[in-house]
Amino acid sequence: MILHTKIYGEGTPLIILHGLLGSLDNWQSIAKYWGQRFQVITMDARNHGRSAHIDTFSYTVMMQDVIDTMKHLQIDKAVFVGHSMGGKTAMYMALHHPERLIKLAVIDIAPINYEAHHEDVFKALHAVPIDQIQERKEAETIIAQFVAENDVVQFLMKGLYRKEDNSFAWRYNVKDLYASYDNILSFESSSLSYTGDVIFIKGSNSKYIQTKNEEAIHSYFPKAQIESIEGAGHWVHAEKPKEFLQLMDLFLAS
Repeated sequence: MILHTKIYGEGTPLIILHGLLGSLDNWQSIAKYWGQRFQVITMDARNHGRSAHIDTFSYTVMMQDVIDTMKHLQIDKAVFVGHSMGGKTAMYMALHHPERLIKLAVIDIAPINYEAHHEDVFKALHAVPIDQIQERKEAETIIAQFVAENDVVQFLMKGLYRKEDNSFAWRYNVKDLYASYDNILSFESSSLSYTGDVIFIKGSNSKYIQTKNEEAIHSYFPKAQIESIEGAGHWVHAEKPKEFLQLMDLFLAS
């Protein structure tokens, strides 16, 4: 399927893939910055943002969506930047279609299977009576009863919008994302490897990339460099944008 995209600037294509329950809008300021030197393509993954809501959801189909969209835009290869779920999609691209990549940046995710850790988020979203609420504050109040971190509450609220009939809806497909949660946590083990340039950037306060994961990273990506940004959590690029861009600028220029 063809994904919803926004394009900034001209030059070498650079594709940004967002994380779970996010959208291309999460990367707007960074996309504009990189758009001064690249043709930056931000994409809404299926079941997110303004891309289609479809019950099939796995990294294999998300990878194919990106390929279909690249063909539609007449892009042969690109630099890939992927955060969290988008990072796994980008890794699948690198392993299965290396000819499509110039280089790869993976933000705060490893090529491993994760244990479930979004239960509070999904409970919160399911608890919101989306057909009945009249004001955004009602949804925010309910979500805050399940999710302790205010930054996560605000992140989830970015997915709430009013339809033309003035009722509310989510930009992400809560039902099918929850049904496919095991697929999102997984990473297909294989003997494939990508020998191109790769950087993994993690937040020092995040647990998504740990020392014990480095063996897996290097088995798939033998040239990978792993960098940590002090004081950042999972949303490295949003929490420490200056430090993130400094690392990325060096990587993109090399």
